[in-house]
Order: sequence, then C-alpha cells, then structure tokens
Amino acid sequence: MKLILAIVQDKDSNRLSNEFIDADIRATKLSTTGGFLKSGNTTFIIGIEDERVNEALDLIKDICQSREQFVTAPVSLDATMDSHMSYPIEVQVGGATVFVMPVEGFHRF
Repeated sequence: MKLILAIVQDKDSNRLSNEFIDADIRATKLSTTGGFLKSGNTTFIIGIEDERVNEALDLIKDICQSREQFVTAPVSLDATMDSHMSYPIEVQVGGATVFVMPVEGFHRF
C-alpha cells in the first residue's frame, strides 16, 4: 500500500476529484495555500494499493496541466528609497506536486 500526497491548483481540483470518484479512488481533499504565489491549492491524500498507484498518477498527470499566468510582482524603483512599483510578469502555474510514500499500516474504523 502507498500514500499519495498530491498538491494541485484549485482550478484543477474539482475535475480531478470527479475523476477520482469515477475511478473509485478514495481521496481526502484539504484546502491549502501555496507559498510562492500565495494562491489556493488543494492537497489530496490518497491511500491506495500498490498496483493502482500508476492509475492515480496518470489521472493527476492528465488533469493537472501547467499553464502560463500573469501575476503582479512588486519592484523597488531605487535601492535608497522605499518606493515600489508593481508590474505583471508571466509565470508557470498549475501542474501537480506529488509524493508517493510507503505505508506501514492502514486501518479504517
């Protein structure tokens, strides 16, 4: 048995959740916040049999595609002054960060 932790962008979470339901993969959803863009993420916690790990990973890979997005980044105008100006920059968002870990024991009460 394995434990999968999948951190995905909120925009992908509902569709991925529905795909997990259709595939009979039990997952717990947690609302989380990313550190870099400070935007909403969803973390899925999945306990799954070893032989189904690749099936779950394929679903995550198919649903959670990376894409480009503009964000506003502050820039200092002068090193000696506290004046800042914001301008949009393009960054890559989406995709998924996935951890697969061995499980020593599993219990359902």
